[in-house]
Amino acid sequence: MLIVHVQVHVKPEAVEAFKAATRKNAAASLREPGIARFDVIQAEDDPTRFVLVEVYRDADAPRHHKDTPHYAEWRDAVAELMASPRTSVRYSPVFPSEGRWQTPSEAG
Repeated sequence: MLIVHVQVHVKPEAVEAFKAATRKNAAASLREPGIARFDVIQAEDDPTRFVLVEVYRDADAPRHHKDTPHYAEWRDAVAELMASPRTSVRYSPVFPSEGRWQTPSEAG
């Protein structure tokens, strides 16, 4: 299990376009077998700041994700929308345990 937080700062005039492209990518990403969750959150105090919370089932899943057509489409679509390059931090789960992570569809 691997959790990645991707920090994105978007140009103010590009917020809605970024959200549309990112929703499309997130929905497609959830269909990948290696992804347990793919959440997109927006800062309340600065609507140009986003975090993508990507929960992968194993260490190989991020590579597989980056090989998908929907990721390439998203990457290219948002490249000019960002105010600065995106950054990411990798995490290991502490709680819940790995077996307790579920996609929203698995949770019922």
